[in-house]
Amino acid sequence: MWRIGVTGSIATGKSTLLAAFEKVGVPTFSADAAVAALYEGEAVAPVEALFPGVTKDQKIDRQELARRLAAAPQNFTKLEAVVHPLVRQKIAAFMDGAEAAGYVAAAVEVPLLFESGYDYGFDAIAVTFVDPKIQNERIMARPGMTVEKRDTLLARQMPQDEKKKRATYLFDTERPREEIDAQVAALIADLKAKGPKI
Repeated sequence: MWRIGVTGSIATGKSTLLAAFEKVGVPTFSADAAVAALYEGEAVAPVEALFPGVTKDQKIDRQELARRLAAAPQNFTKLEAVVHPLVRQKIAAFMDGAEAAGYVAAAVEVPLLFESGYDYGFDAIAVTFVDPKIQNERIMARPGMTVEKRDTLLARQMPQDEKKKRATYLFDTERPREEIDAQVAALIADLKAKGPKI
């Protein structure tokens, strides 16, 4: 099975690309969605221990956690040491399950794929990108976004141009969604023609 990593900077259309893989029958996994689930389950206690008072209604208040991290960005490392291993376990289980089910490919979205330095065992990396001006507009349109929060997030991410250099496949998400869907469909057709990844 072809294990495809999906990554890109914030607000560059990773969810759009993941949806395009879903449309052609490729199983997908979102690390962001996994984190959201963990913040309502097994990560609540360890994250609360690191940041007392961030739990509300028995789940992590992500806005409060973001506020704390913006005030003290050095604490990102502590948070990641707790959350990332849990996400990696879920990603490994997902990919193994997809392979056992006989899929030709599986796509996994990992926003900080390059930044983490962790080897997920991907056979190819699909990178999303947009014009920096469009990216900024998309970021600032998000609920609860501030300039400070934007700058904190961007400071932790590799520049778009550097990510593009490391890509196996590039996807410009300013293009119409139909074009992105067609690009993904062509990619999967090509992988099927190549046969299973050994």
